[in-house]
Amino acid sequence: MTVITHNRRKSRLSTLIDQPGGVSAGVALAQAKANLAEMEARSRAVIEEQVAALAALQPAPTLEEAARLLDRAYDHSSAVIDAAGPFELKDLCAAAANLCDLIDAAPEDRPFDWRIVTVHAQALRLLLTLPAEAAEARTQVLASLKDVLKAKAPGGPQSA
Repeated sequence: MTVITHNRRKSRLSTLIDQPGGVSAGVALAQAKANLAEMEARSRAVIEEQVAALAALQPAPTLEEAARLLDRAYDHSSAVIDAAGPFELKDLCAAAANLCDLIDAAPEDRPFDWRIVTVHAQALRLLLTLPAEAAEARTQVLASLKDVLKAKAPGGPQSA
């Protein structure tokens, strides 16, 4: 017979609230929101840096150099996902993931269409500048990037 032991742990927040003279739940939540707002600002700065680095990449003359640059483009795009994900910046995550998918699907024996990286960098910049209430414009940007994925991924209608 297998015995499962469960160790109960208390979160730091619950410990602070439960202590005599501790923090009230309302104060703790307000403090947590303030901390998240600061982290989101830092996250946006990281996203902007990664998008700028992505936009600065230029096509390479050889397949070997192109493969290294594609790895860098993938790394920048993944960093956007990492920074945007915790803050529900779904459109930025979707655009960056779209680029990752295209890079993953790129054949190693043929040159990569570098316009894909350029278009995604521009789309990410646009998504960063659009106001939150511009939902329709964000949807259009993402739909256009999905069209690029369909057209350029192997097996897509125009991938040949």
